[in-house]
Amino acid sequence: MGNDGLLVVRCQLGEREAFRELVGVWHGPLWRYVRGMVGSPHLADDLSQEVWVAVMRGLPRLRQPGRFAPWLFTIARRTVADHLRRTYKAPEASMDEASTVVAGDELGLVLTTMQIEAGLAALPPVEREVLILFHLEDLPLATCADVLGVPAGTVKSRLHRARRMLRHHLAEKGYEA
Repeated sequence: MGNDGLLVVRCQLGEREAFRELVGVWHGPLWRYVRGMVGSPHLADDLSQEVWVAVMRGLPRLRQPGRFAPWLFTIARRTVADHLRRTYKAPEASMDEASTVVAGDELGLVLTTMQIEAGLAALPPVEREVLILFHLEDLPLATCADVLGVPAGTVKSRLHRARRMLRHHLAEKGYEA
């Protein structure tokens, strides 16, 4: 069990300092994910706080303490989706999946994190989300799959599609990829 797992177990045993440590470790990545999805730092503050409240309530029932990160980002994802649904009152973006992954996509190798962040706002939520989790939060493919509730192959497909869309958007803005 990793450090997160031990912190979770300590939280489950009622140790308040462990929760503070857990928040200290994960608040930054959580906030960046939420901000990337909603685009506003103030809204990211509010939604992150909402996520931490949900984490505090649900933590005693977390059966696999070592899987805290996917669980946290799943809660964050649901919180953001609820917010977007309330805000736009539109059906969720299509979840259809491409069936193939094209190898050799070099976008992730040539763009900086700042360039990726600059282009995120132009992407649909599904594509924006997978780029944030994989590239900005450096979550492994399997963890991204857990958070998104899809197979790893689907994550690869979404990454490919998102990179292609981001490349197209950045090319329109004058960035070279």
